[in-house]
Amino acid sequence: QVQLVESGGGSVENGKSLRLSCAASGSTIDYTPIGWFRQAPGKERKGVSCIASIDEMTYGGTMYAESVKGRFTISRDSAKNTVYLQMNSLKPEDTGVYYCATTRKCAMEAFLYNNWGQGTQVTVSS
Repeated sequence: QVQLVESGGGSVENGKSLRLSCAASGSTIDYTPIGWFRQAPGKERKGVSCIASIDEMTYGGTMYAESVKGRFTISRDSAKNTVYLQMNSLKPEDTGVYYCATTRKCAMEAFLYNNWGQGTQVTVSS
């Protein structure tokens, strides 16, 4: 079974950038869609982005929440068995714990995901 570990979070000012990593072990994730979710204090976990398996990438293969389109980019590095989330022009409303997880097909609903990592905290100050 795959295990996922998130890293790369931190505290930054409004407008700055961070790159989150979701490193997998136990099996390759090349053929597994991976999603990123954000959970703000006291709120439910919400989908941020998802990347399809490598054999679906020719059909687009990425999905973003409206609130992050144009600012966040999701990508894969097969050699490192890792999915990244590049976050630019960060805003205070991007603050939360970011989790990655596996799914069978990209979607924004958390209940469709499994193998959640422990999360990494992102804090954006105004």
